[in-house]
Amino acid sequence: MTIDSREPILRVAPRPGDINSNGHIFGGWVLSQMDIAGGIVAGRTAKGPTATVAIEAMTFIAPILLQDIISVYAHVEKRGRTSMGIRIEVIADRARGAQQVKVTEGLFTFVALDENARPRPVAWED
Repeated sequence: MTIDSREPILRVAPRPGDINSNGHIFGGWVLSQMDIAGGIVAGRTAKGPTATVAIEAMTFIAPILLQDIISVYAHVEKRGRTSMGIRIEVIADRARGAQQVKVTEGLFTFVALDENARPRPVAWED
């Protein structure tokens, strides 16, 4: 499945307060947007609360600029008994949508939680 054939989980425009001294968007801001999108997918998949427990293989490919609109795509890549690996990709629409640039990607691990905030099994649907 290509990026173009999927709907983004999240679409966000950075604000002037999100910019660093190099004129790019803070990496932590991007990371938080990725975590929000991953949490949406994880919660839907687990049919309940989840928590981020790890971020693996995070790669910053290109900077995000102030005028960019980012689209965050996420899908379940790995399945465990209580956890799931969510692959998250961020694409920046630049030049008023004339150009799309992949800016970052990563693999986030989420754990399904029970009512006591303890790990619980995920009922996987095939």
